[in-house]
Amino acid sequence: MSFTLALVGRPNVGKSTLFNRLVGKRLALVDDQPGVTRDLREGEAKLGDIRFTVIDTAGLENVTDDSLQGRMRRLTERAVEMVDMCVFMIDARTGITPADEIFADILRRRARHVILVANKAEGSAGEGGFLEAYSLGLGEPIRLSAEHGEGLDELYHTLRPLAEGFAERAEAEAPETDVAIDADSEADNTGPDDSQAPPDWTPTLKRPLQVAVVGRPNAGKSTLINQIIGEDRLLTGPEAGITRDSISLPFVWNATPMRLFDTAGMRRKARVTEKLEKLSVADGLRAVKFAEVVVVLLDAAIPFETQDLRIADLAEREGRAVVIAVNKWDIEDERQDKLKALLAAFERHLPQLRGAPLVTVSAKTGRGMDRLHEAILRAHAIWNRRVATSRLNSWLSAMIEAHPPPAPGGRRIKLRYITQAKTRPPGFVVKCSNPDDLPKSYERYLINGLRDSFEMPGTPIRLYLRSDSDQNPYKNRKKAQRSKLSKHLKVNRGE
Repeated sequence: MSFTLALVGRPNVGKSTLFNRLVGKRLALVDDQPGVTRDLREGEAKLGDIRFTVIDTAGLENVTDDSLQGRMRRLTERAVEMVDMCVFMIDARTGITPADEIFADILRRRARHVILVANKAEGSAGEGGFLEAYSLGLGEPIRLSAEHGEGLDELYHTLRPLAEGFAERAEAEAPETDVAIDADSEADNTGPDDSQAPPDWTPTLKRPLQVAVVGRPNAGKSTLINQIIGEDRLLTGPEAGITRDSISLPFVWNATPMRLFDTAGMRRKARVTEKLEKLSVADGLRAVKFAEVVVVLLDAAIPFETQDLRIADLAEREGRAVVIAVNKWDIEDERQDKLKALLAAFERHLPQLRGAPLVTVSAKTGRGMDRLHEAILRAHAIWNRRVATSRLNSWLSAMIEAHPPPAPGGRRIKLRYITQAKTRPPGFVVKCSNPDDLPKSYERYLINGLRDSFEMPGTPIRLYLRSDSDQNPYKNRKKAQRSKLSKHLKVNRGE
């Protein structure tokens, strides 16, 4: 991206609507209720042939205290100082308000470059507000309708000369990276020599590691991400449910390029009644699907509640690598006894994630951040684990010898061959006879054996049973039809 652009203005002037139109997706939540957006949301925008990073900000409120609105304002002001240019949006139907004049003065002093946009200017209803925009002293306003897409060509011609200068700067400062690595699909990265060359799944600046932080409301997700990146980028506070959008942040953490996703707190479905909260939870679930590693953040005071278990099970069903992080560890007194109880509860409540890393952290003080980083990298490496076919078949023979498959109806099921079909998560195909008759208990026996034998604890493992009858070339082969001339041929031969 050549430059960054922030959308600022009062609440409900259409910033999120314009954000969604520029990125071409419904990423930001949009509602008639003012104050929906609370955090900074980044997206890759496209306007004609111009590519840039657009940031959706919270609505500017004339509040300077430590309330939620005051923290939202300070967060937006910090974004104004951070970006290359700002698009200051006003409501053309409402006209210029005293708050618009105050914020125009702030942008005049702090922003590097300001583009004034009069939104909701379609038709004659916004004519008066469009003319009033000249009084702000920020140059000629652009008449725009973010909902209907009117005025985007004028915005394009305004950005075009500015984008050329930023493109030259971006080309000069762009890091040089090379991620083209050829790897054999039959390679084995479980041995001791897998660290000699970087594998093809190693995170790079072009393809960072996608990490989503999920959990119940007020578990400390935003505080944890702020601690990782080293700045108060996300809005935090004692109020539950501050985060609404699923916020993605690119960051290099201990030399590992990552993209961190902060999600809204997920309550039980029965308690989610408001339309806005339903949209927030759906946005968080979408972030889980796009992540590679999911960090399930628990509150040390009330760990492994029903909703925590559902969130962890969701990540496992989606096939993502899972890391369990227990937050607020700094306020615990009996830490050793608490840790033993947590490990026992983990084994009891989440057997499908047996062996997954459990890390105790304190998002407030920064304790345990290095352990969390190591756990994420380890879970990601196991998620990309490859096992050679020869080792798999030797292992399968030993497993069958130790515990033969059942024999339903007196005919024993034969397991003939196993190979790894995919990674991310590891998926294995077993050729056998009568796969429909193989019980689920024996499948769990094989999956647990794979975890223990090839060091794949905690990661989801997919086992696919395939019938080997299709390898028989004579199966379902029809018998040759008797020729109509055969009786005449027999007569001629004297038979």
